[in-house]
Amino acid sequence: MQTYNFNRDIPEEEGYDIIVAGGGPGGYAAAISAARVGARVLLVESQGCLGGMGTGGLVLEWGSYGRYTMKMVGGFAAELRDLMEERGFAFQPKKEPDPITHVVSIDPEGLKLVLDELMAKEKVEVRFFTQVIDVDREHDVFHVNGVVINNVEGLRYIKAKAFIDGTGDAIVAKLCNAPCFEPEDPMPPTMMAMVNGIDWAPMELEDCGLIVNQRPVIDKAIEDGFFTQPDRHVPGIFQSFDHLGNMNAGHVFNMSSLNCRSLSDGMVTGRQQVQEYLRFYQTYFKEFANIRLISTANLMGVRDSRRIKGEYWLTVEDYLAQKHFPDQIAINANRIDLHVRNTSEEEYKRFSSAFFDTEPFQDGEYYGIPYGTLVPKDSLNLWVAGRSLSCDTQSHAAQRSQIYCMLYGQAAGTAAAQVVATGQTANNLNTKTLIESLRAQNCILPQTKLSEEMTRKPAEQA
Repeated sequence: MQTYNFNRDIPEEEGYDIIVAGGGPGGYAAAISAARVGARVLLVESQGCLGGMGTGGLVLEWGSYGRYTMKMVGGFAAELRDLMEERGFAFQPKKEPDPITHVVSIDPEGLKLVLDELMAKEKVEVRFFTQVIDVDREHDVFHVNGVVINNVEGLRYIKAKAFIDGTGDAIVAKLCNAPCFEPEDPMPPTMMAMVNGIDWAPMELEDCGLIVNQRPVIDKAIEDGFFTQPDRHVPGIFQSFDHLGNMNAGHVFNMSSLNCRSLSDGMVTGRQQVQEYLRFYQTYFKEFANIRLISTANLMGVRDSRRIKGEYWLTVEDYLAQKHFPDQIAINANRIDLHVRNTSEEEYKRFSSAFFDTEPFQDGEYYGIPYGTLVPKDSLNLWVAGRSLSCDTQSHAAQRSQIYCMLYGQAAGTAAAQVVATGQTANNLNTKTLIESLRAQNCILPQTKLSEEMTRKPAEQA
């Protein structure tokens, strides 16, 4: 490819302690958490609303907040869920509410409103329709001085003391030449959709709000040759408000969220798949015979993308060993939800065995996610918040959900504010202070031993 040298003078701004790129679960949690401890925060978001997958992506189920009898997700993620429920913007589809797992279905318009209000309350400046397109990084050390943003006003350079990458694709980290991992065969995404015309009252539902005994019907449709793509892995239509349903069906195989052509083609394919699954549910389920499509998502439901190689590279071996860390910023006992990569029976059996038939944790058991998974290797003032944390593919499949991205964002925002206040650096942070701060914010961090030093295990040592 030929190159073009682009050089021009652009306006410069300053006055911010922390700049957060991306307003999804990791980004909005980071911005609010940093502002609450006194930082001056600018949040830039490419869409016209906050929420990421929970609004533009129409991924409207949050959970699980715990396993068996043990709560695992507290902090901002639990606070936001409770606030959404209080406002009537979230509910538990389970007929007998469970205070531990507490899976909820959310209203995306309600989430937009609540996040707007929280940003105003905490005095976070938000710029919509704005993206970070370049960075100003020191050559000899990993220190970011500022970022170049682009929006309707053109290009602008903005200085800050600390930066958080909440893009989900580690875009800012990549611009900084941070070491990253890009999966050769990423987990395929799904185009989510909202449908109407459902009477949920007489249905027998699973705890998560799905109709029971869907599997044999999918198999029958595949035998009938109904699908263009005979995908055996169909999560289904989740119960939403009133007569609404949240459809999670279809995989856009071989799509990369890191390639514009692939992503553009994937959006077209995803909308075509939604129409086919709409006809499937109308045809094969009397309960869904009258459903109609309301909307497809504005964002592709990306599950797997670029991730950093951080100060700690979390692996499936850590997961299986139920490893705990003095600097863990979250705990988890989710199953590995690694979606199928093709339509073969063998691949579905692989997924089904790992997700439905394997129970790696008993009551009270969990593994920890250490602080170093949020810090690009050698970074002094950049963190990631969201699904681009430092980990291998299998462990990533257990810790990529929206509520966990909120926990990563809360930790990153609190750490960034600590750096601004103390002069410490991201890769040499007093993690004892960080964990104490997160506990004060109601994060569930049960480790008995704390350490001022972060736990380190780079990818090359994993």
